[in-house]
Amino acid sequence: MSITLFDTHTHFDVPDFDQDRLQLAALAKKMGVEHLVLIGFIAERFQNLIACQKQLQQQPDVPKVHLAPGLHPFYIEQHQAEHLQQVEQFLQRENCVAIGEIGLDTFLKVHKQPDLFAKQQHYFAVQLELAQQYQKPVLLHIRKSHAEVLKMLKQHRFKHGGIAHAFSGGVEEAKAFIQLGFKIGVTGQISNPNAKKLHTVVQTIGAQHLVLETDCPDMTPLCCQLDQHSRTRNTPANLIYVLEALAKSLNVQQQDLAQILWRNSFAALAL
Repeated sequence: MSITLFDTHTHFDVPDFDQDRLQLAALAKKMGVEHLVLIGFIAERFQNLIACQKQLQQQPDVPKVHLAPGLHPFYIEQHQAEHLQQVEQFLQRENCVAIGEIGLDTFLKVHKQPDLFAKQQHYFAVQLELAQQYQKPVLLHIRKSHAEVLKMLKQHRFKHGGIAHAFSGGVEEAKAFIQLGFKIGVTGQISNPNAKKLHTVVQTIGAQHLVLETDCPDMTPLCCQLDQHSRTRNTPANLIYVLEALAKSLNVQQQDLAQILWRNSFAALAL
C-alpha cells in the first residue's frame, strides 16, 4: 500500500524553483505527495502564486496545488493598506483553501518596537477578520509571540482553525492552539534529535493533532542537508523524510501515521 502525503506549507512559487519546478513536482508526486499548498507572504508575489498553480495544474503526474494568500508578519515594513485589499481580492477571485501565512513575529529586536509590533497586530487582526468573513482557516506564523497570537485568536473568537505552522512553542501552548481548533505543523526540524522541545510536544499531544509541511525552500530535513545536491534547498519531495523522522519520534509505523496525517490535513484546511 503506497503512502499519500499532503505538504500543507510550501513556498514552491519562489525563484529558487523556476529552473526545475516541473521536475521537482513530478518527483514529489513519485514520493507520495498528492497535495501541496502555495503560501503567500508579500502582496507583490500574489500573481506568482496564481501563475505557479496554473503552470503545475497543466502537468500530468504532479501534486494538486492549493492557494493561500496572506501577508507575513516578518515583512511588516513592506506591507501597505492596499495590500490587505489585495488579499481580499485574491479570496474573491481565486479558489483559496486558507489565509496565510499570517501572525506575529518578534524574533528580531526591530519587530519588538511598539510601532512595528502594533502594525503586525493590525495586519493580523484584519486578516483574521477576512478569514471569518470568507470562512477560511488560517496558517499561522508564530515566532516568539505564542501568548500574543493566542490572545488575539480568542479576542476575535476565531472559529475556523487552521495550522500553527512550523511549531516552536511548548506543550501547553500546543494544547491551547489545539483547543482553538488548530493542527500543529511539523517541518524537517523534527529530523533534528536536538530539537528536544519539538519532540516533547509531538510525543505529548500525539499524531491526531499534527500535519506535515516542508516550508520549502527552507527547513531542510537533516538527512537532506548531508547530501551536497540538496544542501541549499528544501523541496516538496523531502516531505517523506519529515514523515520518517516523525514516525521515529512517535515510535509508530510510517504507513499508519501517514493515514492519520492525511485526514488531519483535510480537516485543518476544511477540504
